[in-house]
Amino acid sequence: VQLQASGGGLVQTGGSLRLSCTASGRTFHAMGWFRQAPGKEREFVAAFRWTAYYADSVKGRFTISKDNAKNTVYLQMNSLKPEDTAVYYCAAGNRLIVSTITQETAYGYWGQGTQVTVSS
Repeated sequence: VQLQASGGGLVQTGGSLRLSCTASGRTFHAMGWFRQAPGKEREFVAAFRWTAYYADSVKGRFTISKDNAKNTVYLQMNSLKPEDTAVYYCAAGNRLIVSTITQETAYGYWGQGTQVTVSS
């Protein structure tokens, strides 16, 4: 099983980026994104399991979507801020319950990170 993430880059404040993560080897009921900024712990960003879930810090700016046919999850990031700068990680799992969807330990599979840098 592999999760391949892509789409990171450098963007100015207020700009947009779209991250993609494609799973190969099996399908997943839940896929999501976490991020880790320098010197900080990894934190939940968004996840999709029948519906979308968001961290308060990204609500209204980020949109997560999942294409089951392609086994791919997308994260459309708009109105980016410097504090969104981080390495973004894709995660996937099949035995999540809703109450744990924001927790790293609920996901059994992780992709490599993709760097997102927002300049001020």
